[in-house]
Amino acid sequence: MARGLLWLPLLIAFIWLAWSGWNEYHKLEAYKIWAEDFDNAKFDIYAVLGKKEREITWGKPSRKGMINLESFSLDNVKEINLLVSDRPVELDHLPRKGKVALEFNLSEPEKSLQIPFTDISLAAKWFSYLQREWKKTSTSVN
Repeated sequence: MARGLLWLPLLIAFIWLAWSGWNEYHKLEAYKIWAEDFDNAKFDIYAVLGKKEREITWGKPSRKGMINLESFSLDNVKEINLLVSDRPVELDHLPRKGKVALEFNLSEPEKSLQIPFTDISLAAKWFSYLQREWKKTSTSVN
C-alpha cells in the first residue's frame, strides 16, 4: 500500500500531462483551420495573429476555435511599438527576457492594443514584418 501511495503523484502528473498535450493539440488544429484565410499568421499560447491584406485580426486560442477576436486595419495605425516589460525597445538592443507584446496605437478609434507574444525574437520578426507592411500601406495611401 505504501508503494501505491508513492506512485499516486506520478499517476496524477501523467494524467495532467496527457490532458495538457491533448488540449494543446486541439488548439493547434483549430488554429490551422482559422489561419488558412490569412496571408500570414502566428500561434502561441497567449494569442493568435493573422494578417490578410491590410487587416489584422487577433484573439486567443482555444480548443473550439479562436475567441475574443478583434480586427483593425493598418490604415488606422498611427504607430507600432515592440514592448518588452511594458517599455518600447529597439531591434538592435533586444533584451533576453521579459514580457513581450506588439503595441498598435490606432487613430480611429483612438486606442492602443497590445498583442502578447511568448518569444522576444518571434515578436521582433513580426514587428519588422508589420512595420514594413504598415509603411507600404501608409505611403501608398498618402
